[in-house]
Amino acid sequence: MPIDILMPQVAPSMTEGNIIRWTKKPGEAVKKGEVLLEIETDKALVEVEAQHDGVLGKIVVPEGSNGVKVDSLIALLAVNGENPAALAAAGSAPKPPAATPAAKSIPAGATAAPAASATVAPTREGRIFASPLARRIAKDLNVDLARVAGSGPNGRVLKADVEAAQRSAPVAGAAYGPAWEEIPHSSVRRVIAQRLTEAKRNIPHFYLTVDCDVDALLAARRQINEVIEGVKLSVNDFVIKAAALTLRKFPAVNASWAENAIRRYRDVDIAVAVAAPSGLITPIVRGADQKSLGRISAEMKELSARAKESRLRPEEFQGGGFSISNLGMYGIREFSAIINPPQACILAVGAAEQRPVVRDGALAVATMMTCTLSVDHRAVDGALGAEFLAAFKKVIEAPIAMLV
Repeated sequence: MPIDILMPQVAPSMTEGNIIRWTKKPGEAVKKGEVLLEIETDKALVEVEAQHDGVLGKIVVPEGSNGVKVDSLIALLAVNGENPAALAAAGSAPKPPAATPAAKSIPAGATAAPAASATVAPTREGRIFASPLARRIAKDLNVDLARVAGSGPNGRVLKADVEAAQRSAPVAGAAYGPAWEEIPHSSVRRVIAQRLTEAKRNIPHFYLTVDCDVDALLAARRQINEVIEGVKLSVNDFVIKAAALTLRKFPAVNASWAENAIRRYRDVDIAVAVAAPSGLITPIVRGADQKSLGRISAEMKELSARAKESRLRPEEFQGGGFSISNLGMYGIREFSAIINPPQACILAVGAAEQRPVVRDGALAVATMMTCTLSVDHRAVDGALGAEFLAAFKKVIEAPIAMLV
């Protein structure tokens, strides 16, 4: 008997996925442990390994299929000398999910066409009677006067007619309003939108902000990068390490809100936001408080590279007790991030920039970095959040603490 290959559930929340690619063709040998196909979940692209030796007999659900339900039949594997060709007629292929419509482009100056309006008339030939103001407004709004029904004497087009025509739906091919393009939602983008909406709506956020003097940090980073061969630390590596050390001192912040209890995590696992083509994803540095800056740097480079290729394994982006989002490299001075549920906190890091400061009663210049902590007030109170952020600031401003 052939072995049914079912759509795997590679994440606890997964109910369906997209089949991106089959690595084997019908009739080709399959070895246990070999990558058999790639599927897209709501978070990443996942390689699925074969669970048995055999020959791929029939692909029931072809690559490019979207919305394939977990545990549904996707292929048949011939084993024990079975004839793979005989499986071509075996199994009943499910009806493929409806294809996601391709992006629709609208010609320049055109919009989609809802219901027709009385203000839009069939194209008229010959001289068009319109007031000077109506002509000027039509030119500004890119409205074709030949398609506007006039309400003035003898069909004269007035200003109100032009404005009504611009607001109403054009017929196909008309040139009213700005151009637009529809980009179909990916499964990743849909989940991101759903979770961010739920987080902002359901979690009582409050925000705490500090300015950190990072001149000593930048000097230490420069010296390490110059002296130690093969190490290129980023400011974000220092931020991850500083947050991890501070979380070890404040375990109540390394927590999440649950229905019947607050969960405090034993390990300091930090999720770091990475912008990938499919959307935001947060690979995790496990046990960050126990790792050196060099190891954190190497892991982040490797995780970020695979995140941007959508090739993270589920265990590399699921979980974590605290998140960091750094937009400093884009020149953003400060911002407030949305909490990544079920975590209780996320640290938003801005750009390190020179600013005027007052030291010992005199004006000076220092490199400052603004950090904002978004906090779930159900799990972490204001005083605790403030103490955590003050301790984080001390570590950032005395980076030698991260080197011992």
